[in-house]
Amino acid sequence: MDPPLSETGRSQASLLAARLAGRSFSAFYASDLKRAFETAEIVGAAVRYAPAPMAALREVFLGEWEGLTTEEIAQRYPQGWRRWVEEPSWDVVPGGEGEAAFEARVTAAVEDITRRHSDGDVLIVTHGGVIQVVLHNVVARASRGIFPFRIHNASITIVERRDGRSVIAGVNDVAHLESVVVTRARPS
Repeated sequence: MDPPLSETGRSQASLLAARLAGRSFSAFYASDLKRAFETAEIVGAAVRYAPAPMAALREVFLGEWEGLTTEEIAQRYPQGWRRWVEEPSWDVVPGGEGEAAFEARVTAAVEDITRRHSDGDVLIVTHGGVIQVVLHNVVARASRGIFPFRIHNASITIVERRDGRSVIAGVNDVAHLESVVVTRARPS
């Protein structure tokens, strides 16, 4: 689906923008889906760069599961949901993008951005699934729908290029959202 940012999302985007204000970037890209692009526009005002929309940075397309809750998916697609629970894979989603297509799309987009901007920092505003694919690529592992990294909305993940190789320098940094994350934390 392509919903706009909620009030909470706009607040988180503003906190992210304040954290990034004053930083210099050689390029700025964003998913063209509303929630990501609105976030990018809010951040763009603070960093004084306009984001370039890029459809290849969209979240995975979930076909017939798009917009449904997990309860609705389990009820409407019991076999597919059972398969997902046993072994998550984008390939079990009826009418969805699928694992190979999603990973190929994201990988090609990031490689294209990296080729175009070999120097300086590039800012990308995108979705959790896209970030997961990027992180899995760095560690040379297919994601298959399994997300072992926690990625909060409006978090910062940093991947650096060193001597032609990618290195994960930070994942899910939410220091700027600390009060939001702390209030949502579950007791241990």
